[in-house]
Amino acid sequence: MKAVVMNRTGGPDALEIVERPETAPASAQVLVEVAAAGVNFMDIGVRQGMAWTETPNPKVLGVEGAGRVLAVGDGVEHFRPGQRVAWVYAPGSYTDRAMVPADALVPIPDGIDDRTAASVMMQGLTASHFATDFYPVQPGDVALVHAAAGGVGLLLTQIIKLRGGHVIGRVSSANKTAVAREAGADHVIVDTEGRFAEEVVRLSGEGVHVVYDGSGPKTFQASLDSLRRSGTFCWYGPVLGGPGPLDIMSLPKSIKIGYARFFDHIHTPALLRARTGQLFDWIASGDLKIRIGGVYPLAEAACAHADLESRGTTGKLLLIP
Repeated sequence: MKAVVMNRTGGPDALEIVERPETAPASAQVLVEVAAAGVNFMDIGVRQGMAWTETPNPKVLGVEGAGRVLAVGDGVEHFRPGQRVAWVYAPGSYTDRAMVPADALVPIPDGIDDRTAASVMMQGLTASHFATDFYPVQPGDVALVHAAAGGVGLLLTQIIKLRGGHVIGRVSSANKTAVAREAGADHVIVDTEGRFAEEVVRLSGEGVHVVYDGSGPKTFQASLDSLRRSGTFCWYGPVLGGPGPLDIMSLPKSIKIGYARFFDHIHTPALLRARTGQLFDWIASGDLKIRIGGVYPLAEAACAHADLESRGTTGKLLLIP
């Protein structure tokens, strides 16, 4: 089988495609022929040595994808050979044949294609967590969504709108404005310097109810300044670094601030199936549209990483074995 491995920490040139021996699935595992694997910022963090440090190199990158079951291990009851499935957080997904824990799999409905399913697992579940669990958006709420033309931002904007909220999107360049508006953003701010708070407050009246910020420490203070009294700050995106130590008594306007952890949304297999089922229903009904911003052969994983890091992409990037 072919797989993309990192042999060292570093830039995209640390990635290499290699041949690896194929093994049979062990108990509670499923062998899947990969149709598409998702590319995420967390993969860049792994490559840079910020995560998975306990796993020795060479290691296969990637955590999500979609494909067809080839074989199942002992004790697997809900999946069978030939079935179409998608998965989230199964390390080693940059490959043409992935070994996936059965508890990380969900069936793909007939009306959803493989690339769409692969595109929505990590980022769709992340956006769902932000807008339905971490801060359940209510009708009339105003949200500030950073990186509003990115994979998470586009999905998050649509889910907020589905729940009756309003969206102020922030993007890094003017050529991303139309993409953010197409997803439903009511206003779009172009900013690269972290100087957006005054405009956010002007547009929202007294500040937003919630900020979703995965843009790193550069935007942290302005995101604080964008909130209204008792507003909520949803921080995510550890690859770009945190804001540093916080004096809790210095936080303004009785705001609430927290780090939205992905697994808290799907901490049981039943929740994983329920949350993905909702996403698939929204896609099937046309309420949630998936934008695939780039498709790369598996051998060009380094190019996909470089493009994602450049901040020039919109939507989801996929690797196709």
